[in-house]
Amino acid sequence: MGHEVVRFLIAGGTATAINWLARIPLSLVMPFEAALLAAYGLGMVASFWLYRAFVFRVARGSLRGQVFLFLAVNAVGAGVVLAVSTALLDGLTALLPDLARSIAEALAHGVGIASGAVANYLGHRLLTFASGARPAPQGP
Repeated sequence: MGHEVVRFLIAGGTATAINWLARIPLSLVMPFEAALLAAYGLGMVASFWLYRAFVFRVARGSLRGQVFLFLAVNAVGAGVVLAVSTALLDGLTALLPDLARSIAEALAHGVGIASGAVANYLGHRLLTFASGARPAPQGP
């Protein structure tokens, strides 16, 4: 399981970078909340592929079932990211009114993404890409 966690952190970090970086140009053309959700969607596509290909390679179940569970786990994660990010943005702008909006948004979004990492790992490990029962070792 140790190597799996490392692979999850690398894959998740890559998908998180895609999510975080995509939000920046999206915020130029849409409200912060909409940009958060659009960027989250882009990160989800990347993370599904990375998790399936590199992290949970012994997963059971059909691709369709994995996609359904992946979307369900990430729907919860999107709510967490949106709630934490918008609450933190409101707090930052109230406490630090001189802080540039773009910096406040970047900080709030980063903390929002980080807040769901443990829940996403557990949800994907236990639900989306569960490996099922392993066969008992065979004796001589």
